[in-house]
Amino acid sequence: MNNERDLTGKYSASAGTFLPVPGLRKMLRATVGSLEERDEELEEEGEEELRDGGVPFYVNRGGLPVDEETWERMWRHVARIHPSGERLGKEIRGATDLPKIPVPSVPTHQPTTTVPQRLEAIQKYIRELQYNHTGTQFFEIKKSRPLTALMDIAKEMTREALPIKCLEAVILGIHLTNNMPGVERFPLSFKSHFSGNHFYHIVLGVHSGGRFGALGMSRREDLMFKPLEYKTLTDLVQEFEGAYRGYWHTLRKVKIGQYVSHDPHSVEQIEWKHSTLDVDKLTKEELRKELERHTRDMRLKIGKPAPPSPTKDRRNSMGSPLRGPGSPIRRISRVERRPSGDKKVLEQKPSTDMNGYQIRV
Repeated sequence: MNNERDLTGKYSASAGTFLPVPGLRKMLRATVGSLEERDEELEEEGEEELRDGGVPFYVNRGGLPVDEETWERMWRHVARIHPSGERLGKEIRGATDLPKIPVPSVPTHQPTTTVPQRLEAIQKYIRELQYNHTGTQFFEIKKSRPLTALMDIAKEMTREALPIKCLEAVILGIHLTNNMPGVERFPLSFKSHFSGNHFYHIVLGVHSGGRFGALGMSRREDLMFKPLEYKTLTDLVQEFEGAYRGYWHTLRKVKIGQYVSHDPHSVEQIEWKHSTLDVDKLTKEELRKELERHTRDMRLKIGKPAPPSPTKDRRNSMGSPLRGPGSPIRRISRVERRPSGDKKVLEQKPSTDMNGYQIRV
């Protein structure tokens, strides 16, 4: 049959079998294609962090304290995504003797504290906030906002001491390293693939004294903090790539931004994606050259004058959304990009004994 390729089946109760439906396979292909296009659109818009292996999560857009609608939506989402979510939610919400959660102290440093020690203390603080598993991100991070507004949100994170996700950790890391002029910071994001889904993650790359490292938040211990000991950006990226392989993930893309200003009142935007590298299409040597080129680009930015800071009144108008006196949860206690060239794709197949289980990172 000439049109057999365009036939697929649907179950007919009356016939007790599957009947062909002309053109349905083409429709399915079109649907898959549109999903892939949407995936790329989300990447371009910088909204890939709103999904976790194809599983969406909510963002609290109403500020703090969390409004009633957002609060209830969060618990409904927990009931859907957690194996015992509904029962767990009732137990927590109905409890009257929940233990007080300790509020971590923002790290302070002595003049004699070395840069690596300061970075470790900052990472310890970020880790103590804990990873947010609720399915609702408490702080809204718009990548297009000026740096001064994002720093206001970072201050709010230290006040509220709520669990955070990876993008929030990057903003918090920038805030906590602003008073370290010898440390340069830059966004470093990853797109990986496992068992038919794409996963997105971001950390804050750091560079000081000729060495690279990273700060961040992740479910996985080896996908966030990296000590300041990597000689090149290539070494740092390869360290993350090795960690992804340990979870049967194939690293597809790496996106690297420019150095971020140390001026907390700067009105410039963070440059999130100065270079976009298709890791699975590049040889090791090509990847090394691209990363070396990006390192040179970042060095060239040092010393360039930043835009003037806004007046006090203007800074006030740029701040984070208005917040109330407390939180109901824890307070109780497009720029230039350099796409990589097309090379043969080396596909790493996931382990066959995973049975479809999604290993999120």
